[in-house]
Parts: sequence; structure tokens; C-alpha cells
Amino acid sequence: MTSLEQQIRPFTVRFRDEALDDLRRRLATTRWPSQELVGDRSQGVQLATMAALHQYWEKEYDLRRVESRLNALPQFTTEIDGVTIHFLHVRSENPDALPLIMTHGWPGSVVEMLDSVGPLTDPSTPADAFHLVLPSLPGYGFSGEPVQTGWDLARTARAWAELMRRLGYDRYVAQGGDVGAGVTDAMGRIGPDGLIGIHTNLLVPALNDPSVLPDATEEERAALAAIKLFQTSGNGYFVEMASRPQTIGYALLDSPAALAAWMIDHDTDAYYKIGHAFVDGQSSGNLTPDHILDNITAYWLTGTGASAARSYWEAYGPDAPTAGSAPLPAPRVPVGFSTFPGEIWRTPRSWAEKSYPTLNYFGEAARGGHFAAWEEPELFAAELQAAFRPLR
Repeated sequence: MTSLEQQIRPFTVRFRDEALDDLRRRLATTRWPSQELVGDRSQGVQLATMAALHQYWEKEYDLRRVESRLNALPQFTTEIDGVTIHFLHVRSENPDALPLIMTHGWPGSVVEMLDSVGPLTDPSTPADAFHLVLPSLPGYGFSGEPVQTGWDLARTARAWAELMRRLGYDRYVAQGGDVGAGVTDAMGRIGPDGLIGIHTNLLVPALNDPSVLPDATEEERAALAAIKLFQTSGNGYFVEMASRPQTIGYALLDSPAALAAWMIDHDTDAYYKIGHAFVDGQSSGNLTPDHILDNITAYWLTGTGASAARSYWEAYGPDAPTAGSAPLPAPRVPVGFSTFPGEIWRTPRSWAEKSYPTLNYFGEAARGGHFAAWEEPELFAAELQAAFRPLR
């Protein structure tokens, strides 16, 4: 066994019976707020949505379901830069498959990518296959919680490059959405050995400084208006986690109802899909009640609500250790970008071209939103296959 192999250890999810019993007890004793005074979600997650989610979680959902789903795939851990990193490593049967590392975001986890594993590793066209590496961000899921500050997006990007090196991949691509888009963008800008291209479905430069983006067309003005609307009425979770993550962390670790409400109050499109899934039983795409609760249950049972929230302070907070540091250079590798119609920030092609001089693919999917891999795994896989096909 080589020294690199010794650093990588097989991993199996095992939730203690006592942890499941504790969750059931907390669900049974939830204290509810009074009926809201408005008939929409302008004050936050509506009571009817939370009551339906809670009822399903307590009475119908299999609390060991997410454990079984994860254990059906090869999982491993390795220590990088002082933090234990959990990851799924699913190799395609096609030996010539292109290695791909994909990064989730918040309030997601590797759970949101599980249904894209099959389409990516075993596609109808074997030449489009990928070997998949799906790591859990530091402080998320089964990865360790950093014990010191400084784990910004660039540090995570460098950790992912080391992970791919340990796995023996000297030529690979990277993909990410939400926070994962920030990590993937950083990987493209750092340019580690072996990285030959990146793809994201969230335009990181547009969120960092929308003032520099074109606003000459109706599409561009509508996109800027959507960003402004989010910044004024939809980013409460962002401000709290980027500035006071420890404060909200107490609720996220103590109350499963608080955790669930905090996680589903993320963006308009996904919220309504989740609300319909529980209240009306009308699932949208792959966002079924079971899939949604797989993710929430994983957060609860790993106790990572607070540590995941702190990742926003690390990456985006004004007091973050790396705030004010020099920006990374533009990516030198080819960049692919896909926009999905339900995304909070629908991206015009002109923005992607201005943000990435090396843009070599721009795709517009027919369905899906902010959680593209989770909502529409087949369409998501098709976008990645198209984006990376020229690099094989």
C-alpha cells in the first residue's frame, strides 16, 4: 500500500439509535409560532409549509433513509490541511472517463448530487462518462469542522486540488453551484496542476460586483433587477451567516424545526417547489419530500448547522480572515457556464462572456433552478457533458 493510499480511509455512515430517538423527541415537542398575519411568505417560511414538512418528517419519513442512500456509494475520508474531508468517489466502468470533482453549496450537501451520479458515470454515450469525486465542504456533513479560522473559498479550492492529487488524477475538471461555484471559480483562478477546465451554474463575478456588468439590453436589466431584489428582500440568511453565524447556530443545533425552516427559506423558486411538495404533494422535478428531508436530516444528525453557517463568515463576511486580500487572477483554463430558468440570478450570456474571457461553453437548460443537480439531474448531467466534451 502506498503512502497516499494510507491517507485515504473507507467510510460508512452510522447514525446512533440514540440520535434518532432524540430527533423524534424534539419533533414531538416542537413549539410553534402563532399564525402569521400575512397571506404570503414576505415574513418568512409560512406555517402551513412548516406544519406539513414537520408532519411528514415525524410520522412518515424513514430517518435511516439518507444513511442507506449514502452507504450505497463508495465513501472515504482523508485529512487535508488539518481537517478531515469526507467524499464520495464513484468511478465509471469506462476506464477513459474524465475525472470530475463537484462541489455542493448551502443549504445543500453531497445529498443534492446523488441522483446525478448515475447519469454522469454511466451515460447513454460511454464517451461522455466521468469518474466522480464529491467532497463535503469543511464543516458540512461528515467532513470535520475547522478548528481555526481561514477556511475561505481559495483554501478549500487548494484542498480539492490536493484531494485530486491523492486520488492519482493528473488531468481533471471541476464543477460547482452556490458556494460550490465559488470554490470552483477559485480553482479556475488558482490553476492547480492537472485542472483543465471548470463549469459553474452560478455566476460568481456577477454576485461579487454586479455594478460592472452590462445593462444595455432588457435581459441584462431584468437580471440586475433580480439581483437587487435578492439583496433587499431575500438575503436575510446570507447577512446573518456572513456576520453572526454563531448566533443562529444555537437554534440550528437545538431545534429541528428551526433548522428545517432556515434551510428551506433560501430562494423563491426552490421555496415554492418545496412548499408544493409538502402541502400539495406536487413534487417539482426531483425535489420530492423524501429528497428534501434526506438533506435536512443529514444536517441534523451530523450537527453541522452552525459550522456550515460559519463557512459564510469565512467566505463572505466583512470580518473574515481573508477579507480585503488581493483578488485572484482571471481563470486561464476553459470555463463552461449553464443557466437554469429557475435560478435566482438568471444570467445573460453577455455577463458570462464579460466575467470569463476563456468562456468556451454557455448552455441554457429547459428546466431547473438554483439546485440544478438536485432538481433536474438528467438535464444537469447533459449540460456538464456538453461543456466538457471539447476537453476530453
